[in-house]
Amino acid sequence: MMIKAVLFDMDGVLVDTEWFYNRRRVAYLETKGFTFDEIPDLSGSNEKAIWEYFVPDDEVRREELRQGYAAYQVLHPVPYGELLNRDAAPVMRELHRRGVKCAIASSSYRDLIDELVEVADIANVLDFTISGHECSAFKPDPEIYERAMGALGVGPDEALVIEDSPLGIEAGRRSGARVLALRPHEGVVLDQSGADRIIDSLADILDEL
Repeated sequence: MMIKAVLFDMDGVLVDTEWFYNRRRVAYLETKGFTFDEIPDLSGSNEKAIWEYFVPDDEVRREELRQGYAAYQVLHPVPYGELLNRDAAPVMRELHRRGVKCAIASSSYRDLIDELVEVADIANVLDFTISGHECSAFKPDPEIYERAMGALGVGPDEALVIEDSPLGIEAGRRSGARVLALRPHEGVVLDQSGADRIIDSLADILDEL
């Protein structure tokens, strides 16, 4: 089947944020008395799972930390302009030129997706965006990709999912689509063995068409 749509994860794919998130989270928790021998790599996890990892047994404390971190994030925003994958816009424009639809399907909040779209200047080549917070379940549940394919009017055999994390790769595979995994930033370790192919650059997507 010809590929008619490419569905992109955001963090770790379109913008190299995973290492930044890991470090920002640890910097915040250190202000709250946590100590770390090494920075936990929680790349690809959703917010609920992340805070349960740090505070597994105290729901009240977990919520206090989560709310405090929300304020900390405002003071320490993601430098999207610095972390942007420079291949993202050119590849999306080439896909658009070839008549291939493009979507972002990310576990991040809607406002962060919208900010990335603005910074990357890709609104005019995107056909659909969806946040995991708009779904009933996060990755590895395939709902986010199933809904994106439905919105684009394509079937799983006509879609290509671009991911980096194990949970995202599993979600893509469970949706029935072919999954490419973008090799992670140095210092980020991810099990990408579940992907159909591991790529070094987003430009490699064009080889699949």
